[in-house]
Formats: sequence, C-alpha cells, structure tokens
Amino acid sequence: MTNPYRDSAGKSLEDYPRPSVAVDTAVLTVPDSGRLSVLLTRTNDAIADDGAQWRLPGTFLHDGERLAEAVLRSLREKAGVEGLRPRQLRVFDEPERDDRGWVLSVAHLDVVAANRIRLVERTRIVPVDELPALQFDHEEIVAAATATLRAEYRAAPDPWALLGTEPFTVRDLRLLHEAIAGKRFNPDTFRRTMLPGLVATGELRTGARGKPAELYLRVNPVPAG
Repeated sequence: MTNPYRDSAGKSLEDYPRPSVAVDTAVLTVPDSGRLSVLLTRTNDAIADDGAQWRLPGTFLHDGERLAEAVLRSLREKAGVEGLRPRQLRVFDEPERDDRGWVLSVAHLDVVAANRIRLVERTRIVPVDELPALQFDHEEIVAAATATLRAEYRAAPDPWALLGTEPFTVRDLRLLHEAIAGKRFNPDTFRRTMLPGLVATGELRTGARGKPAELYLRVNPVPAG
C-alpha cells in the first residue's frame, strides 16, 4: 500500500480543512418579453413546504466527478434542462456565502434561446432586473453572468448566436442587443459599430412594412451546440 503524501510539516491532505465544492449555473435567455432573463429553480425543501425560495440550478460535486459533469447533472435533475454547454464563469469563495458551511461555488454561464428551456413545475424564467430573493450569493452570480454577457455583446454581434444560424437584419440584431443591454441604442451608431462583424448575404427580407431590409450573417458564426 502506497504511503499517503505528507508535506514538510508531516501533514497529509486529510489534516487540512477542506471546503465542499458546489457548481451553480446562470442560464440566461431572452424570451418573448424581450428582456434578458435567467432560469431559476425551487429547492426540494421549498417544494415540500410549498415555499417560494428560488435559486440557480446547482449541486455539490460528487466523489470522482468532473465539474462539467456536475453542472449537466444539476441542470438535468434540478431544472429539467438538457443539451446545454455551460462554461466556467468564476469561483465564488466568500467563506460565509453558504449558511450550511464552508462551500466554494464554481459558477457557470450558458446563454440559450428561450425555446431550448423546457419549464417544469419547479422552474421559472425571471428578468435579471426583477430577481426575487435568491439563496446564498446567487444574486451576485447572476450579476456577474449578466455583466460578462453584456460585455461580450458590446464587442461583437450576437456572439452566443441567439438569433440562430439564419440570416437576420440589422434591426433584428439591434433589438436583441438592446434586450441584453437593457437600454436603447441609436440605430445608425449601432449599425456602424456592428457592420465590421457582419457579412452581407446579398439577399433582402421582403413582406414587411417599408423598404426591403438587407440580410446578414456573422463573420465568425458560433458553432451550434
């Protein structure tokens, strides 16, 4: 049997206090309301007590489990959502963040079209600027996820491909970016800012009021996932 590792002080890993590790995921979307929103779920205790306590989908890391596996398991079991590809956002490590004990949360972010989220009894989609009281520091996680998303949308046209893979008009793009930013943009300024990241298809959208609108695609399309 291999001797356990010991450091220069003669201590093994088990001699040091260790936090529990959790994963929590902010799944952001823009539903038909046209407002940036987040997926929330109720806890098992809240459901049993008919309470209204909400939180992000999350779970504790199991023995031998990878973070990505825990994230997908939590989305499936806690929110009834599958087929997503979250990425790591940042670690939330305030020692007092969880009243159950010392818990680190490796927060994740995903941004998907609303039709990819199948709501169940325990879940809801809520605008990020109208959050109810959330458990632990999940409001901070939502704020960090929102700030990250807004920064990415300031830099490039629809980097998370919420408009899908079909051609779109600059107006379509602007309305999406306004929903994510939570504010209106000057149409001409927005167009000039985004055009370097777009490629014209040479096609026009007809059938709507006004003159036909030119259709575009992203210069660097996001792979479907």
